Amino acid sequence: MSAGRRTLGFSWPALVALAALAAPRVALHDLDVVPEGTVVAALLAVGPPLCWVAAVLWRRPPRPFLTIVVIGALYGVFLAAGHQVFWDSSLGMDAPGLAGLEPGAREALLRAAAVMSSLVTGAMVGVIAGGVAVLLDRVRPAPPRRAGRFLAKRRSDPRIPSTGSLFTTDGCREKLPQSPQ
Repeated sequence: MSAGRRTLGFSWPALVALAALAAPRVALHDLDVVPEGTVVAALLAVGPPLCWVAAVLWRRPPRPFLTIVVIGALYGVFLAAGHQVFWDSSLGMDAPGLAGLEPGAREALLRAAAVMSSLVTGAMVGVIAGGVAVLLDRVRPAPPRRAGRFLAKRRSDPRIPSTGSLFTTDGCREKLPQSPQ
């Protein structure tokens, strides 16, 4: 098991897949396919983080907040890439305060700012969704313990003595004084 999976509770491909749930919104928004203020736009914005929270509550990773922040950061990468791909159709505008710059420098500056903004946005969505997940996890009852899983681990781990060797009394009988009969 990788260190990421132990800490985050999911494999890296699963984390990327969860982040990719939000990727369609980037394209649909940048291409003006889904207008802002509609129910579909709201579902595309809120649905993926709700799926992240549901996945974390179902899987119960050791660090749910960190897991969702990582998913949000990965979403930020999707967001940045999407904005760069659809730059000309949506964001390729002239900034009024940058009119004195060369067009190439202006575009490079705006693209860099869009990348940074996307990464911060993704991380912040992760922080908010992670906070929701932690709060919901605290009010939810703890899962029942499964004794069979624990005992199977004890039997397969050579560092843990078996219960048979802990509770034998064969050696003690020889050392105890015998009562007269």
